[in-house]
Amino acid sequence: MMKHEPLLAIPTEQQLRWQNLELGMFCHFGINTFCDQEWGDGSDSPERFHPTALDAVQWVRTAKQAGFRYFILTAKHHDGFCLWPTRTTEYSVKSSPWLDGKGDVVRACAEACRSEGLGFGIYVSPWDRNAACYRDRAAYDDFYAEQLTELLTQYGPLVEVWFDGAGSEGREYDWPRIISLVKRHQPDAMIFNMGAPTIRWVGNEDGVAPYPCWNTAETARVSMFTEAAVNWLPETPVWLPAECDVPIRKNHWFWHPDDEARLLSLGELMDVYYRSVGHGATLLLNVAPDRRGLLPEADVERVLALGEEIRRRFGSPLAEVKDAEGAAELVLDEPMELDHAVLMEDIRYGERIREYSLEAMLDGRWIELVRGSAVGHKKIDRFATVRTDRIRLNVLDSAAMPKIRSMSVYCVSGEERNI
Repeated sequence: MMKHEPLLAIPTEQQLRWQNLELGMFCHFGINTFCDQEWGDGSDSPERFHPTALDAVQWVRTAKQAGFRYFILTAKHHDGFCLWPTRTTEYSVKSSPWLDGKGDVVRACAEACRSEGLGFGIYVSPWDRNAACYRDRAAYDDFYAEQLTELLTQYGPLVEVWFDGAGSEGREYDWPRIISLVKRHQPDAMIFNMGAPTIRWVGNEDGVAPYPCWNTAETARVSMFTEAAVNWLPETPVWLPAECDVPIRKNHWFWHPDDEARLLSLGELMDVYYRSVGHGATLLLNVAPDRRGLLPEADVERVLALGEEIRRRFGSPLAEVKDAEGAAELVLDEPMELDHAVLMEDIRYGERIREYSLEAMLDGRWIELVRGSAVGHKKIDRFATVRTDRIRLNVLDSAAMPKIRSMSVYCVSGEERNI
């Protein structure tokens, strides 16, 4: 039965572009890297920040080779140490011995992203454990607005501005002012989860989205440390796709020595991919540079293996249909073994499919392979291997006439046995 809801939420052009990116690399790097800790208290000396071989091109090129399309750097974490030579505080790279205080990690990353063709984004923590003015809300709002303005105006186009709610539970910042700065200086940048976001946090640090993970939402969690919902400004859009963040080393966002045992296996990373990108969300995988200022060799090898596995499984469909309406059917030249299907709605028209099934023709009759609800930007379905020359998508319930961007089928069982 068709449900007709003419006022469906739809994404902006900026949201559409961002959702098409699908894979981003997070980069937690800062004074914590040199102190063997996750959260600094703002008292560690800038003298400790001294990478010996920092190479942002290596970071970004690794991301590109693995098939990632954007890159986000922790320009300022909760400790308040700034990876750019800010005018607002001495607690920054300009007070470190690295490059005699003349270095700028943010600029190095921005330039690497431009040269490699990746989108560049910044994480800038509202919570600041070093700033003396933090307890004075008005003074700190001025301080933070100045820091943010520097980042928004000095490093070229940004794909995303990442506002972390951790440590700020119960604190009210001047979000109208903050959001107005982003919209004025970086109108195409996605805003993550705080203020008036255009993308939301998925609600965990495991990199996985629940299913269904609809693109519309009215609430999201503030952080891992509270169940309370974040308070958004009234202009927050209804269309609010989810981003799934996860560290490649379990539970560790910053690099730590003797920590390779925490490195997620290729099988674990593929499971994350299926339950993030495969559930219609975007995956943001953290890979942290070490004290040299380089991504560790083991992490590079693992993330490149992930990219290769994704390409091996989904780079060349056995058959594909595009731009269908209402339903879709694939007729193959000859019977083939299939075990995966990838569905995409044309979300320019909203998220219309509410329930669907996939069926294959076996011995002259249609057999149901899998049933689902949300499709949205992308849904990856796995099913027991079948040999068929016809497979179809049935839309069982929808909010309006379904618009199918693509339907493609694959056989990847051989690759699955390799990991």
